[in-house]
Parts: sequence; C-alpha cells; structure tokens
Amino acid sequence: MGVFARGGTLPTLTWLFMGIAIEAIAILVDDLDGMGHVFGMICFIFTAIVANFYRDPDRPIPKNKGIVVSPADGHIMFVVRERAIGRRPTKDESSIHDELTGDWHESPCENPLKFPNEQRWEAVPEGEESETDAWRIAVFMSPFDVHVNRAPVASTIVRMEHRTGKGLRRGPFIPAYRKESAWNERVRTVFERDDGLRVESTQISGMLARSIAPWSGEGDEMRRGQRYGMIRLGSRVDVRVPATEFTPNVIGAHAENPEYPKGEFVQAGTSILFTQA
Repeated sequence: MGVFARGGTLPTLTWLFMGIAIEAIAILVDDLDGMGHVFGMICFIFTAIVANFYRDPDRPIPKNKGIVVSPADGHIMFVVRERAIGRRPTKDESSIHDELTGDWHESPCENPLKFPNEQRWEAVPEGEESETDAWRIAVFMSPFDVHVNRAPVASTIVRMEHRTGKGLRRGPFIPAYRKESAWNERVRTVFERDDGLRVESTQISGMLARSIAPWSGEGDEMRRGQRYGMIRLGSRVDVRVPATEFTPNVIGAHAENPEYPKGEFVQAGTSILFTQA
C-alpha cells in the first residue's frame, strides 16, 4: 500500500511533531503573545506541503497486452514522430558542438530503436516516415503532481545513464514546459521486454526540480507500473517507442485541441500512452 515515497516519511513526521510540540508549549506553558501558535501553524503547513510532495498512491495497473503506460503524472506536452540524426561520440570519433546540447557524432546509432546511446532526434516531415522512426511523448509534471515514476512496460532495465547539458557538472535547469528542457540534467533509462522490444524513458529536471532519484538499476526486472524512481519537485518525463510498433493513445498540448488546452492529463502506471499497432 503506497502512502509516502521513499525518503518522505521522516521529513513529514518531523514537521508534524514539531508543530505538535510547539502548539503544546504554547497552550501549556507560554504562547509568546500568540507567536507560538503562529510557528505551530507554519509547521503544520510545511507538514501538508511535504506530505503532498512525497505522496505515493497505489494505482490500478491495466493488464491489456501490447500497451505502454505513462511513467509519470502530468499533462502531455506533445506527441511527435522523430528520426535519429546523430549520437554521442566516443573519445576517438569526430564530433560537432552545439552550444545547448553538447558534442554529437554526425551519424546515429546503427540500430537507433535499440536506444544504445543518447541520440539526437528531429521531427519527421510528413511523407518521409521510415521504419527506424520513434514516437516521443513528453509528460510535464507540475510541482503539484505525484512525483514517483513507474516502469512503462514489463521489462528488464538494460541501460541507465545520468547526463548533464553543456558539459556542466550540474544543470542546466531550463523550465520544464519549454522544449529545450530536454537537454537539462537527466537520467535516461532503457527498458527491454522479453520479446526484445525496447522503450526509452528519460527523467528530466526542471527549473525547480534539481534532484532525480533512481530506485532501480541496470539488470533489474520490472513489472509494468512498478515504481523505479522519482523527480523531486516535478519537471518532465519523455518516452520513446518504435513508431512502426505502436500508435499514440493521448493528445498533446501542441495539437491545440479545445478539450485539452494543456494536453491530456495522465497518471503514472494507469494511463495508456501507446497501444501496439
């Protein structure tokens, strides 16, 4: 039964007991001209804030075959079909430098849909679709959403890597609702199903969210919807799947649908992002 995410019980109880202790002193000893009650209420307010931040409710996980569930709570920023146009270089390879995203080798990985390395992607123009394209869905997590992330498919984690942008030790931290935030500090995780199909999920920090906490690692077997980490204070999570294998099941804000001006709202582990074609 989920109540608080890992690391959330102690700070929540600490603020709660501080509030109770201050209120008890204010009532039984001296309220310091009412300031004791003020400090007590401040502690209770922080208790509510911390509890909301670390909440981790249980979720019903759909059992449909051939689906990819959302790894995060939030609104769909966009749904886009992409193709790989580059990859991170090895030490011996030539590269081109981009001020925002760093160094890139000019050719993508041999099999981009295996997601063996971080790759550079661009939107596919209409009529130029190919079998090596990927669908990407970006989920924007506000500070008020649940921050726990869940495995999009039943799988084994075959790749997990931490990256920062611009060659920085930390950062950058562009607001998560901007497209450029894809190159913020991030953790890229590749999930492989039993049939060999792979799904890439990237936890991305934002302007406020500066801590990504993976709870699993390479080699771990994951159930669909199983908790595998969290991003503290929101941000976004991007998911990529092979375009020829799946069909998007959600509407993004970019579609300008009047029913979903902010994009469709999804819940981690429950909402279906893709269905198998």
